[in-house]
Amino acid sequence: MSLPGQLYRLQQLDLELQRQQKLINDSNEQLNKDEGLIEAEAELTSRKQRLAEVEKRQKVVEWALEDLQEKTNHLSKKLYGGAIKNPKELVNLEQEAKDLRSKLGSKENDLLELMTQVETMQGEVKASAEELEQLSQEWHQKQENLKQRKSGAESKLAKLSPDRQELAQQISREALQLYEQIRLTKQEPVAKVEQGRCQGCRITLPTSQWQRAKAGDLVQCSSCNRVLYLE
Repeated sequence: MSLPGQLYRLQQLDLELQRQQKLINDSNEQLNKDEGLIEAEAELTSRKQRLAEVEKRQKVVEWALEDLQEKTNHLSKKLYGGAIKNPKELVNLEQEAKDLRSKLGSKENDLLELMTQVETMQGEVKASAEELEQLSQEWHQKQENLKQRKSGAESKLAKLSPDRQELAQQISREALQLYEQIRLTKQEPVAKVEQGRCQGCRITLPTSQWQRAKAGDLVQCSSCNRVLYLE
């Protein structure tokens, strides 16, 4: 293999090493990343708290309703039991009974409204719980996929690194220094030559340049400074 060919192969290994390292870095970044899950858990907790508050209010209204009902029943017995004969006292009892029935009706309306709210909120809590369960399953599956992807990339990295080191040892120090120097500013320091053009910058090369590159000499593009390589 010519020196430009070795550098081109080194470039391919470096690009693949970079790609596998990026896969590892991206996997590490996304592993245990669960913002959506945290938000869904917070939403479910919030809805449960709101439901508990409304259920508490409902219970208070139910107790008040039971108390009013008991007072109304007690008053009705007094009113219609026949024990009270005084007309004025009977009128007062009738007014009191009327007020109690009004309060009873108001509390019944309050209870009906709260029961409707509770039913609606129970549906919301159930929907949130189902959404959380779905998100949790998806998150665990994604974590497993990320771990597998990371493991695969690490295996490839472990195989490619010795290959890269072995190839680098076969290349002269001067050529390696030139390669690394160009690599500081260009991701691909070696460019193929096709139909007389440098594929790095797409400039048509002088015939002498690509002929020297074809012969296996270490030639740099006069435009982009990349090392030229002809298969």
